[in-house]
Amino acid sequence: MDGVFRYVDRMRALLFRQYGPADVVEIADIPEPHATAGRIRITVRASGLGTGELRIRAGDLQDVMPIAFPFRMGFDAAGVVDEVGDGVEGMTVGDEVFGWTDPAQRGANAELAVLTAWARKPASWSWEEAGGAAGSVETAARVLDIANAASGDTLLVHGAAGATGSVIVQVAVARGARVIGTASERNHEFLRSLGAVPTTYGEGLIERVRTRAPGGVDTVIDCAGGALPDLVKITGDAAKVITIADPSAAAHGVRMSSGATDALAEYGLAQGTRLADEGRLRIPVAAVFPYSDAVAAQELSETRHANGKIVLIPDARP
Repeated sequence: MDGVFRYVDRMRALLFRQYGPADVVEIADIPEPHATAGRIRITVRASGLGTGELRIRAGDLQDVMPIAFPFRMGFDAAGVVDEVGDGVEGMTVGDEVFGWTDPAQRGANAELAVLTAWARKPASWSWEEAGGAAGSVETAARVLDIANAASGDTLLVHGAAGATGSVIVQVAVARGARVIGTASERNHEFLRSLGAVPTTYGEGLIERVRTRAPGGVDTVIDCAGGALPDLVKITGDAAKVITIADPSAAAHGVRMSSGATDALAEYGLAQGTRLADEGRLRIPVAAVFPYSDAVAAQELSETRHANGKIVLIPDARP
């Protein structure tokens, strides 16, 4: 099956059985899932490591997102279709896709994963790019649609060098917007390569942005959190600030956007495929780890110094 050997009806997957640090995550041998109606199953070639899941693992979100143990990890993945559920049209075994799993069940960091939303894998993307793409691509399409970002607009992306921020920058540039992105100085050349005007975050941000955008900023998209008062001052209107990272949004009158229906997700993923086919969207990959190095992958993510997505790939079977 696509060159991946596994034991009959079993697979290896990443999960944790209790809250704690990175080393509570383990590779477990568990029953394989199957594609139910409206879903597809893939042999996973690569999958993303989500920063939100690390907060779940640490127990930071247990009051707002209770989970049942063991909890399987992984939200976005790419691979080769090997089962097609009833009612699914346009998909056949052997197709190459990227997409995401049921957000309540997760399970993308595994040898097999069931997807609830997907799109064709762009030929220009490596498996590693595609494996870490779905969440960031959907988020970029969603928040830029909310912002009505259009050609000629000036956008500020706060936290622009991260996995999601770097995709938002590219999609905004493809729509004709002028983008200013905040990041540490060591990431400024990276932002320039994506088409953004870089600046540093922290004290003095308002003045630095005004220097770079004397005509004002139309919309701010916050991917980092922790700076909403300054971001509101930059636009002069809380309604022009959208955050995907700061749970204090309501206290500042700012909209927080998270999640999407599978139907809307497929719309966003299809936009990503189109831009990739046009050569206008790549998925920056910070590092690739096998499942057996999942602890090291999480520790790198927790430094918050990774440019782009951290991706996991299945270990070769003996």
